[in-house]
Amino acid sequence: MTAVDNKTSSAPVKYSAQQRTRAERIKDHMRNEWRIYAMLLPTVVWLVVFLYKPMYGLQIAFKDYSIFRGVAASPWIGLEHFENLIGFDWSALGTADPFWTNGNQQFLRALRNTIYISMYSLLIGFPVPILLALMFNEVLNQSFKRTAQTIVYLPHFISSVIIAGIVITTFSPSVGIVNTILTWLGFEPIYFLTRPEWFRPIFIGTTIWQEAGFQSIVYLAAIAGVSPTLYESAVVDGASRWQMMWKITIPSILPTIIIMLIIRIGNMLEVSFEMIIVLYQPATYETADVVNTFIYRQGLQSGQYDFAAAAGLFNAIVAFVLVMSANAISKRYSRTSLW
Repeated sequence: MTAVDNKTSSAPVKYSAQQRTRAERIKDHMRNEWRIYAMLLPTVVWLVVFLYKPMYGLQIAFKDYSIFRGVAASPWIGLEHFENLIGFDWSALGTADPFWTNGNQQFLRALRNTIYISMYSLLIGFPVPILLALMFNEVLNQSFKRTAQTIVYLPHFISSVIIAGIVITTFSPSVGIVNTILTWLGFEPIYFLTRPEWFRPIFIGTTIWQEAGFQSIVYLAAIAGVSPTLYESAVVDGASRWQMMWKITIPSILPTIIIMLIIRIGNMLEVSFEMIIVLYQPATYETADVVNTFIYRQGLQSGQYDFAAAAGLFNAIVAFVLVMSANAISKRYSRTSLW
């Protein structure tokens, strides 16, 4: 009996014809397409080194981090940094003690400003590329169309620092064109970039001017994919250009609009850091300070790397929840989603 068992256990493993065929097919595919995988390899390495490997450092958000001890040797403190950020005491849940206290006022102010700027940008800025694409689609003069597209695309390719310099010069109280016009009209010059109430309109308007033209390319591509037979049928039925836009063009690109809206909602807390860091100053922190600039000051300027990591992780979690919620709502009500 033992000899039989030994003989059975030592017998080579036999695969079915289907399994062997599949393994051979994968092997042949890898052998024939190795050039494609070789081209893909640098991107995979980049993703691992610069995106996945840094996730190891996220643990400092839960530690009393010291650069002298290192990430591994720094002691764990749990959710203390998050409690200090938002003022929520997890240990008080289920007890008579208050679980909601005053959090870090600078972080709460930055979070509030981020939400305000993102909401205003979404409400005002999101429709602008769609309107630009619809208008470009209606232009019949090709020379004028190409010229106009080049003009509105150009700001996207200019550095944010240069754009900020243009804004600073434009709204300068001494040489800025805006204050020059106000002086001609008999008004006193306004120090726009030192007034908290003016920062959000200036920033949102600048962002729309810089990105709206380039973002319209996505919608122009979607419009180009609409079947010409739909427009031909509408012309036969006597539809005007306005009616074709409302009845054919917009419904046809609606899935693209929804997908872009979901992506935009997921990036709501990612306000342009470069533009704000150049434009804002302590006088406008009240309305200009956002989560990214708060993380920059806490991490790089103050050296509180663990606290800044907690703020960044909180920002990422909120963004993840937003994009998941937007995708679920879109999938349920419009049957269009990212996944």
